[in-house]
Amino acid sequence: MTDERPFEISGFCHLALVCSDMQETVDFYQGVLGLPLVKTVELPEGGGQHFFFEVAPGSYLAFFWFPDAPPPAPGIASAADMPGNGSILSAVGSMNHVAFSIPEDRFEDYKRRLEDAGVRTGLILNHDDSPWTVAAKMHPGVYIRSLYFVGPDGVLLELAAWTREIGPDEAGLTPRTAADLRAKAEA
Repeated sequence: MTDERPFEISGFCHLALVCSDMQETVDFYQGVLGLPLVKTVELPEGGGQHFFFEVAPGSYLAFFWFPDAPPPAPGIASAADMPGNGSILSAVGSMNHVAFSIPEDRFEDYKRRLEDAGVRTGLILNHDDSPWTVAAKMHPGVYIRSLYFVGPDGVLLELAAWTREIGPDEAGLTPRTAADLRAKAEA
């Protein structure tokens, strides 16, 4: 089968977020999660800083620190809480969460390491196609496992592992539209 995509996109280059304290950000992402800090930039005219952490070769998590950035707005610009603990709703155009790939057999160990470092974690979730989208136990229908936790500035983070292959045959839902919301509101 030939790849007929119009662009040769091979992955994510970087995801850029905004932090309130670059030192706290470095302490967490480099110190707790172990992501190497590989590039630092001082923005011109006192405009702030831009730091890059390597997640995997060629993939980076970047942060801006702007001296005049507005404060965090949980439930608007980011998820208000972790799945299972509260609302994960965030505004259109917001960054809801960042998921890092991990080996499937490391969930318990990584949860313990995060908690030992004082990081608030949620439950390990087994995502499936059931009506609630999660299962209490592993079964053949689970397609991904997740562990959510919160980083500095309330950034919702996830450790995730695919548990089986997924493909286009699992993408059968009709996409919802803004018109669907208007029709529901008018009814």
